[in-house]
Amino acid sequence: MKNLIAPHGVDTLKPLYINDSSKRQSILEQSKKIPQLLLNSAAAANTVMLGAGYFTPLRGFMDKKNAISVANKMITQEELFWPVPIMNLSKDIGSIKENDEIALLDPNLDGNPVMATQIVESIEHLTDDELMNLAEKTFGTTDVKHPGVSNFLNLGNILISGPIKVLNFSYFPKDFPGTFATASEIRDMLIKAGWSKTVAFQTRNPMHRAHEELCKMALERLDADGVLIHMTLGKLKDGDIPGDVRNAAIEKMVEIYFPQNTVIISGFGFDMLYAGPREALLHAVFRQNCGCSHLIVGRDHAGVGDYYGPFEAQEMFDLDIVKNSLKIKIFSADHTAYSKKLKEVVMMRDVEDHSKDDFVLLSGTKVREMLSNGQELPPEFARKEVAEILMKYYQSL
Repeated sequence: MKNLIAPHGVDTLKPLYINDSSKRQSILEQSKKIPQLLLNSAAAANTVMLGAGYFTPLRGFMDKKNAISVANKMITQEELFWPVPIMNLSKDIGSIKENDEIALLDPNLDGNPVMATQIVESIEHLTDDELMNLAEKTFGTTDVKHPGVSNFLNLGNILISGPIKVLNFSYFPKDFPGTFATASEIRDMLIKAGWSKTVAFQTRNPMHRAHEELCKMALERLDADGVLIHMTLGKLKDGDIPGDVRNAAIEKMVEIYFPQNTVIISGFGFDMLYAGPREALLHAVFRQNCGCSHLIVGRDHAGVGDYYGPFEAQEMFDLDIVKNSLKIKIFSADHTAYSKKLKEVVMMRDVEDHSKDDFVLLSGTKVREMLSNGQELPPEFARKEVAEILMKYYQSL
């Protein structure tokens, strides 16, 4: 049996979820008697990722020194490569003080149940300048029109750091049964499938023909065992397609158009940051933790608007600190589209003799408009069975 790639920075995965149910029950009972803090959605998503082992080897939320060091140099005080600060920020912590053990409440479920406990190692205030610096370094901009920046600057400026114990994965297992999985569960799936060379494909959208062919190209060119189609299940920006619809569309495409046993579909409980290059690096870190050997990084990976250069995310992986820190490799991709000349889906950079008119290209706005009006999408752009699922959703709005 070939071995899977090791997790980031350690030999074995370090999920912070308490597996033992009696121990979990006892911590839950205890949590009723300790101070409580209602998390924001970003900190709740970090909690799920820490619990599920995706953020191995972190043991909880970063303090100010670590957050600033990660933002500025992509390295923690202990010399661990990490691309994005993982923080528990709050606007109001009531009477919580240092050395308290506190219960972290879930903002995304009715009744705000306890999702984790945290030992408060420090409580620090971030100045507006420090917050702006963190935003600038993480997102490459401080423009509040950027959805990630506007969300980040609204989280609060009190930083509560310290290790956590995670008691549940919020709404993800119930809302996405069979799709949401922890990093350990994905490693088990890969071992069971006998895959040692796995390509991860990150998506927050349903997959069109171009995405499908991109996964097939990566499979073939890397001579990989399979593809992990791994979707963001957390909070997206307005206008993005909800997880259950996207899930159904992807499952249908895989069932009909991929060779058997070459795809695993799964999802993770994280809110999209839209942080472009830095988020691409975070995607690589937690795909390595899942046991994937490669990550497809396309044009404007995890970007939004015109904030990042088309291949800026790919260029990050050429930095020495990244090459020396990560074992996972990337499959660099360009946009893929159907070529009217060649009558197949191609990577745009592979066909220099093409002009824009030689491709079947539709903007997201155009696609939504057509589907809302009950118009069929061109078969070169989307599989009929996938388009039908999306059309039903758009017409229900």
